[in-house]
Amino acid sequence: MRDYSKLDAFKLADDVVLLIYQVTKTFPKEELYGLTAQIRRAAISVPSNIVEGCARESQQEYIRFLGIAYASLREAGYQLSLAKRLGYLSEEDFLKCHLKIVEAEKVLYSLKRSLHKLSSSI
Repeated sequence: MRDYSKLDAFKLADDVVLLIYQVTKTFPKEELYGLTAQIRRAAISVPSNIVEGCARESQQEYIRFLGIAYASLREAGYQLSLAKRLGYLSEEDFLKCHLKIVEAEKVLYSLKRSLHKLSSSI
C-alpha cells in the first residue's frame, strides 16, 4: 500500500484545496451552487484521486487516478481564470492560486510520467 501523505504531489494538491476554499469565500452568494461549488469540487478531486490511486493495487490503476487528478487540477485552473475575468477574484488571489496550481501540475505530471516509464520498462 502506498502512503499518499509522503507524496509532494498530495501535499501541493492539499494546499491548492485550502487556498481555493479561502479565496472562494468572497464569491457572490448567487454563485454558491454554481462556480464556487464547481471550483471547489474540481480542487477536492485532485488530492482525493491521489489518495484513491494510492489505495489501488495495480500500478496502471494508480497511474490512471493520477491522470484524473491532473485533469481536475487543470479544470480548477480554468475555473479560477474564469472567476478572475468575471471579477470574482482579485489579481493577487488569482496569482497565488495560479502559481500553486502550476507547481502542483509540474510535480503531479512528473510523478505520473516517472511511474509510467517505470511500469513500461518492467
